[in-house]
Amino acid sequence: MKPTLLFYCQHSLGIGHLSRSFALCEALSERFDVILLCGGKLPPTKRPPDGVRVVALPPLGAAVDGSLVSHDSRLTVKRAFELRRQKILDVFRATRPEVVLIEFFPFGKKRFAGDLLPLLDEINGLGAAAPVVACSIRDILVGRGDGQEAFDDRASRIANEYFDAVLVHADPDFAELEESFRPRVPLRVPVHYTGFVVPNGMSHDDVAPGDHLVVSAGGGIVGTPLLTAAVEAHKLLDDVDMKIVAGPFLPEDAWQDLLRRADGRRGLSLIRSVPDLRAELRAARASISQCGYNTALDIIRARVPALIVPFAENGEDEQTKRAQRLEKLGTVRYLDPVDLGPARLADEIRELLRFQPRHPDFDLCGGPNAARLLDELHTARFGRRAS
Repeated sequence: MKPTLLFYCQHSLGIGHLSRSFALCEALSERFDVILLCGGKLPPTKRPPDGVRVVALPPLGAAVDGSLVSHDSRLTVKRAFELRRQKILDVFRATRPEVVLIEFFPFGKKRFAGDLLPLLDEINGLGAAAPVVACSIRDILVGRGDGQEAFDDRASRIANEYFDAVLVHADPDFAELEESFRPRVPLRVPVHYTGFVVPNGMSHDDVAPGDHLVVSAGGGIVGTPLLTAAVEAHKLLDDVDMKIVAGPFLPEDAWQDLLRRADGRRGLSLIRSVPDLRAELRAARASISQCGYNTALDIIRARVPALIVPFAENGEDEQTKRAQRLEKLGTVRYLDPVDLGPARLADEIRELLRFQPRHPDFDLCGGPNAARLLDELHTARFGRRAS
């Protein structure tokens, strides 16, 4: 019988955290009975891996300006937090997991400490019977400006008090934790690099590249400037077919505006969302996108020429850092979002169609490696392997 693993994930602005968590669950379910506590709104095109039980918490998310919102109109943010806190504890007590995996906190998601600190305190109170507790984080953390040191110090203290391991889902040749996390309080918790996490689905390597461009913006909630510029740039390009993938969370008024702008234009198609962006990119001539974790890996795996216009509002610098690193490797072309406009984008597309990308040799086995590491930690704690 597989031991139970309880996995907490909160996606707020887009679907990147959820997509990576689903890919992790796919690998973890080979060794563990996985229960996923999902704190954000579930898009209809995202289905959890087979055998993974999803427990939906009252959904919270972030607006474009960064403020926290409740996705259940019946609940205030305060009330949603109250219900979430109790539900998390109820699920923990009912399932008695031997491994608890928490996505991003305390290295981010500070606003969700109310969800997690009561759970972590309860775990600490179990003594020798406590489950293994690990944190799951991506390659690059968001910068905090003048508050960086205080934020990092707090994160280090929490990690040292409650966590047994930190799993960094990156290839250390591309990014190391110390580059975006520099606390004055030393981090004593062991840090393990798993490699990048990607889904284990079909490779689609037998798909021949097509003649069209694919424009995408992740979940879409902050994609309006890029998608609008792409529709307008298409009018300036001759004989370029373009497919725009808006994203499930693109606001409805922005979607309707895109449809009006694109109405009657030959060679331009719009679709709300797709189940597998990598498959779309593998069949494309080139890609224009933002630079979230999952999109970047889809581009790398699809080996498609790509132009990156990162999301960089409200102090969000993670995508910019990732895009600039990939540009230095010769993997993508980069356009600063402050320069985004139809004419400039049209010029960049013309250059993109002549671009020959380099293909980095990254470790993409983050899911299986994370499952193996947690299995080893579980064995060390409980004296038996997950099976």
